[in-house]
Order: sequence, then C-alpha cells, then structure tokens
Amino acid sequence: QLQLVESGGGLVQPGGSLRLSCAASGLSLDDYAIGWFRQAPGKEREGVLCISRRGEYRNYADSVKGRFTISRDIAKNTVYLQMNSLNAEDTAIYYCAASRWGYCSSSMQSFGSWGQGTQVTVSS
Repeated sequence: QLQLVESGGGLVQPGGSLRLSCAASGLSLDDYAIGWFRQAPGKEREGVLCISRRGEYRNYADSVKGRFTISRDIAKNTVYLQMNSLNAEDTAIYYCAASRWGYCSSSMQSFGSWGQGTQVTVSS
C-alpha cells in the first residue's frame, strides 16, 4: 500500500528555517517523482518543488527560488524540503505527492498519491 507521511511542520518566526520530511512506503524513489505542494488559506494549491526518479529538480514557484531546496535519501525512502528565510507568505499546509510517471510534470493531476499534509506557520 502506497503511503506518504509528512512531518516537520510547525510555527517559525520570519527569517527562520524548517525542514519538512516526506516518508514514503509502498513505492521506490527510483521509480516515482515526489513533489512538494502547498495550500494557503483561501488560495489554490500550488506546486513548490519536485524531484524526479532520476534526481532531477523542478521548481514550480518563483517565490521560493534561492530559499527552498529539495533532496532525497534513497536508503530512507524519504524526500526533504529545506525551507530557509521563511516569511508570512510561506504559511500554508504543505503536502508531498507521488507521481508514478517518474518525472516532474507541470500538471498536478499527474501526482496520484498524496500525504495528509503538515502545517507551516510563519509568524512573530
């Protein structure tokens, strides 16, 4: 059974950092692309970053360039989202999702399996 579990969210002050984890089971990171998405209150869900089965990155959001990075640990079957220089606009529920196609599509619909999300709140 394919399962994705996010962790690492919380309350952080502006300018702070957080690292989110997405622990995957029932799939191999060698076969699936994993994307990070977020949804802020009153806004549509948007893509943040994605890593393909080959380890190639794709950035979906200009607002996180230079601040967020994605990485993975194949042995732990876990994908990470390192978030630095956080600001209030980064407040959202963050989700990871898996695409069996193995590449980072521009279509969110290609990600068929989703985690339950983890809340990130940036506030002083």
